[in-house]
Amino acid sequence: MEEIKNLIEQLTKFRDDRDWKQFHTPENLSKSISIEANELLENYQWGSENANIENVKEEIADVFSYLLLLCDDLKINLIEVTNSKIIKNKEKYPIEKAYGNSKKYNKL
Repeated sequence: MEEIKNLIEQLTKFRDDRDWKQFHTPENLSKSISIEANELLENYQWGSENANIENVKEEIADVFSYLLLLCDDLKINLIEVTNSKIIKNKEKYPIEKAYGNSKKYNKL
C-alpha cells in the first residue's frame, strides 16, 4: 500500500508542477486510460511474436498511472475495490462451473 501511495504522490507532483490538474477530470482520465490501453493492444496487433516488450512496459505504466490518478481524484482505494471485486467474481464464477470455461457468468 505504501508503494501505491508513493506512486500517487509522485504522479500528482509531476502533474501539479505542470499545472495539468485542470485537464485531469474523471472523464479525461477515463478517456486516457482507454487510449493508453489501446496503445498497449496495438503492440499485439500483428501477433505476440511482434510485440516490443519495452513499449509494452511503457504502455502498461501509462495505463496504471492514469488509473492511479483517477482513483486519487475519486477517492477510491484501488486495493480495497480490487479485493471486493475478486470476492464478487468468486461468487459469479464458481470453480465447478467456470473451470476451463471462458463463458460469461450468466452463460455458465
